[in-house]
Amino acid sequence: MTSSTIFSGVSPISLPPAATGGNSPLTLRDMLFFIRMRWLWIAATTFAFLVLAGSYVLTAEPTFVANTQLVIVPQVSGSEAQRAFAEDAFIEGQLEIAKSSDVVGGTVTALGLDTDPDFVDQTPSLQDRAKSWLMGASSEPDTASQEAAGPGPRDAQPQQQIEDGRIHDRAVATLLNMMGVRRIGSSTIIEISAAASTPQQAVDIADTLARQYIQKNIAMKANASRQYSEWLTRFVSEQQRGLAEAASALASFTSTPRDQFKLAELQSATDARRTLYENTLNQLTEAKQRITYPVSDATIVSRATLPLSKARPRSTLIIAFAAAVGLGVGFALALIRHAGDRRIVRPNQIADAGGLPFVTLLATSRTSNGHSARFLAAGTGSSTAAAYPVIPGMAELSATVVGLRRKRRVVIGIVAVNPGSGASTIACELAVLSSISGAQTLLIDAAAQKSSLSKSIAPHSSTGLVDVLDNGELIRTAALPLTPTLKFLPLGKVVAVSPAIRLSSRRTQLSFAELKKEFDAIFVDISAFSASPDANAIAPELDGVLVVTSHGHTSIDDTMHVIETLRNVGAEILGAIINDAPKRIES
Repeated sequence: MTSSTIFSGVSPISLPPAATGGNSPLTLRDMLFFIRMRWLWIAATTFAFLVLAGSYVLTAEPTFVANTQLVIVPQVSGSEAQRAFAEDAFIEGQLEIAKSSDVVGGTVTALGLDTDPDFVDQTPSLQDRAKSWLMGASSEPDTASQEAAGPGPRDAQPQQQIEDGRIHDRAVATLLNMMGVRRIGSSTIIEISAAASTPQQAVDIADTLARQYIQKNIAMKANASRQYSEWLTRFVSEQQRGLAEAASALASFTSTPRDQFKLAELQSATDARRTLYENTLNQLTEAKQRITYPVSDATIVSRATLPLSKARPRSTLIIAFAAAVGLGVGFALALIRHAGDRRIVRPNQIADAGGLPFVTLLATSRTSNGHSARFLAAGTGSSTAAAYPVIPGMAELSATVVGLRRKRRVVIGIVAVNPGSGASTIACELAVLSSISGAQTLLIDAAAQKSSLSKSIAPHSSTGLVDVLDNGELIRTAALPLTPTLKFLPLGKVVAVSPAIRLSSRRTQLSFAELKKEFDAIFVDISAFSASPDANAIAPELDGVLVVTSHGHTSIDDTMHVIETLRNVGAEILGAIINDAPKRIES
């Protein structure tokens, strides 16, 4: 057989020609096969990530965000370009003021957030504990000297105040991380947002931050006006002295006028001093008014309202992100598993590696072993295929075997790589289908390690293959007729050496050449290769060997070892069978 064909449970599929170099391109069929084979890995990984995301969403403390908006009136002057630049700088400065420690600390104090256990954790962190321990350990050597010197200024400060200060600073840092201040577009409106574990607390924090910012702005303006007023007070005093001196000089010169030009100069100086004094006095009055009744540059235009839904965690986004990451990780793990998986899952693996003429996929055959054995044990004489249910894929395999014996009578051995692969069932199925086709068929049980065929078909037989090897005449009574075209030769009782090894010696009373004169096709069930050396011994005596593997269990390395070993001893490998293939793979 020289045609490279894979026989599946539905129709033969031609193998692609051997590549001359490089890797074969990835096709859609390969990707679909990968997904069908590894979908459980992908689904399990995705499910695990979704479970983690769901657990986080269900257990995470919800966070609500409230917003307060203020409008700022910049006090700037100049040209239009200068005003625009000055407004931007002024508003940026106000944003930083709103985030200052004075505003945030005032909010913490006003709302008592430093004493709220839900807002700030009162338990010191591991870092704080380690720092306190290290500081305590480093201060131990100085304890005696401190006690001798008496209490210092640092010891006079109560420890409780230090601890309260730390808690207050921790609350300020927490609030800084939970608040935000931004400018809305290019307008003069700023928005203060605050996050909290409850909607009402978020509203209170946002409004209090706005009020504290306005108070800070008023305090800054009042302080600036106070400093300006103090300077104006000193300046007014100086102007007042200067005006008095100018008026005195003018009065002295007027009483004895000698130079009219000098008189006009003194009069002008006195008027200028008086005008400057009056203007400064007016500015001082305005400054004192600003101190008494300061006006803020910001006004609240929209107070915070109760948020209708939580802002964090974003359940939909987290679930979608977890699903995407889970799919990606699942695909990566599946690719790693697929690349390192040496188990046989596709016919091409054996066909390409072993150079076999055909590889056949069979559906699960272990469930069919019982009905095949009962069919043969019943001794039915039916010769129609309708009387016997066929394993999916077995008809194609049987047709291939029939093609082998068209020119000659053949002896075919069926050997599994590992025990439990269904080689005995396949041998039985092939024998039945061969006999149904009209060929005189003999089924021989040579599996000394596990004679499942003899136990199922002829459990009470007194003679078998072991006896025929000693006396060839017993073949007529030992070979049990099951149908008019099918006989079965059970194993018999094995004493020491297995029948397969004895047959390889060619010094027995049984000869395959003599059996070929009577039978068109002879099928020999051989013990699994990994469990017994029988296959190495008897394979050269056969016309061909079918190697049976188990889908998803037998490794390609073990299979190639069996094929190469049998070829080294002179056996002809007719093909391979992948048993127990799932329906989706077979189709």
